[in-house]
Parts: sequence; structure tokens; C-alpha cells
Amino acid sequence: MDFIGMELRDMEAAFAPQVSKFHARRVFDSVYAQRNFDAECVPAPIRGQYQLGRLKEAARYTSSDGTVRYLMQLADGKTVETVFMTEGSRDTICVSSQVGCPVDCKFCLTALMGLERNLTAGEIVGQVLHVMQQHDLAPKNRTMNIVMMGQGEPLMNLDNVLKATRILVDQRGIGMGERRICLSTSGLIPKIDELALAEVRPRLAISLNASSEEQRQEIMPITKKWHLADLLEACRRFPLKPKEHIFFEYVVLGGVNDSDADAERVVELLQGLTCKVNLIPLNPGPGIPFETPSEERVDAFQRIIMRSVPCYVRKPRGRDIYAACGQLNRMNQSTDLVSIG
Repeated sequence: MDFIGMELRDMEAAFAPQVSKFHARRVFDSVYAQRNFDAECVPAPIRGQYQLGRLKEAARYTSSDGTVRYLMQLADGKTVETVFMTEGSRDTICVSSQVGCPVDCKFCLTALMGLERNLTAGEIVGQVLHVMQQHDLAPKNRTMNIVMMGQGEPLMNLDNVLKATRILVDQRGIGMGERRICLSTSGLIPKIDELALAEVRPRLAISLNASSEEQRQEIMPITKKWHLADLLEACRRFPLKPKEHIFFEYVVLGGVNDSDADAERVVELLQGLTCKVNLIPLNPGPGIPFETPSEERVDAFQRIIMRSVPCYVRKPRGRDIYAACGQLNRMNQSTDLVSIG
């Protein structure tokens, strides 16, 4: 069993009766708060019975804009990606929740991988710990966000995502703020309802990407099972905490979902919701049959939505190393990395 992925109560229960709760708390502090991965931090009576569970860095790629994409190797040899972005006084870590992804979004390179398996809570937290150690990050010293928007559909691995979240926000350890963690879902309605019941949970982001049911079914086949109208109703009943919004992400595809009429329909869809919209101009990649829209078209789209709903254009980060939204496909050879503008 691995230390990384255990909550404090897990350690206290697992170590008893050989080790006291006091020593369990020291291990918890060492691993999560101090990020000390020396085996000597483990009490002698249980040394050898447990492993730290650190992830191995298989490769890293650094973008011209400072973004870093990590290829992280898991214990079974599989790999996932983690992305570190820094801007101004804010750092963001984008983590994966699955190896690959089962949701067949037509604009996403990760979808081409299919699903290999879920990540454990320890593998999710392990990504964060690795990046924090590499970049000397501390949420108490500087604003730090975690977005579960890497490989995978987080709500298909909800138990492990929620456990990872509890570990991340435990103030005796890593000490993240709950409002600084966000997950993005393609819209699994029963799991959105389940997420709503969790006492400790990330903020909710919905991958919308279309202005009508028909359009969404073409680019996000999951809508054939979970319909758009029902998804929006699930968002309306989702209990928001003070100062909380639901985020709607909209990947803008040139000539497909970027017209003024599309923008007007998005405004209608979101009426009555406490929300914000993030526009994401398509990040291109091999095998993706869509075009990135012009800046002028994205600006016009944003202006229409801004009349009714706060709307922002997400600045692409790490496009040149396939680290941007929708590009994570485990490109791990230098020959895979090509200039994409």
C-alpha cells in the first residue's frame, strides 16, 4: 500500500497498533506538508510494509511560453500527463484523472487514445506533489489552482477524484483552498448529482461546446445518452456555495459552432444560471478535423455572450508542446513535437 493517496484517518488506521496516531500524523505531515519523500520518515516498525507511491517523471517538455508538460509514469508502466502553467502571481496545475479518456469528443486528441484505466487517488495527488516539488510551490505562499482537465472524464472516476480533493484541501497537509480546485465534465448527469452531495468537492465546469442538441451530438456523442436540456437542468439544481459559479467551457470550432446565432443560442441556454463562460479557440492537432477560428470571430462571439453572461477567452498555453486544452495525447518522442503555430 502507498502512503500517497492515504488520508490521515487511513494512516492512523493502517499503522495501528504498531504505530501511534502521533507517528501517523508525522508521516502525513512529512509526505504532504513538507513533501519529504525520504523513507527514513517512516517509523521503523512499519518500514518495508508500505511504499511512498511517488510517480516517476518519464519526460518533460517546456514551451516557449513557460508551460511545462510532464509525462508521468505509473507503477504499472502506463503514463499520464500533467501540465504546469504560471502567469503573474498565479500557478495552475492541470492533472489527469484517467489514463486516456472514454468520451469521444471529436475535437480532442485525448479521445483518440480511448480509456486504459482510472487513476487512484494517490496517482492524482502524486501528480500535484511532483509539480509542487519541481517548482517549489506552496499554496500558502502564492495563489495555486488545480484543474482536473487533463486526460480523462473526472466524473467517471468520482470516488478517487473526491478522495484526492479531500487530501489536497486538508490544511494539515497540502493545504489547498477548496475553491482553488475545479473539475471539468462532458456532462454525466447522475454523477453531477452525486458530486453535489459531497461535503468537500471541486468546483464544477461543464464542457458545453455547442449551442444546440443536434450540434452537440455531432461533436460530443455522449449527448446521445445525456441530453443537453437535461444537463442544463442538472446545472440549475446544482447547489452552489457562496461566491461560487458554474463554469461553461466552449471550444470554438471555426465555421462549425462560432456564428453569431450560436452565441445568441448559448445565451438562451444559460439563462437563469449563476455561471461564467470560458471560450477556448480550438487547439489543433493531427487527426482533428476542425479549424481554429480567427481572433475576430472569437471576439465577436465573446461580445454577444458578454451582454448577458461573464465571458472570457482562454489564452492558449503550451500549444507548441501539445500541452494545451484538448491536446494531451502522450506525445513522448521529440519527432512527435511539430510546429503548429
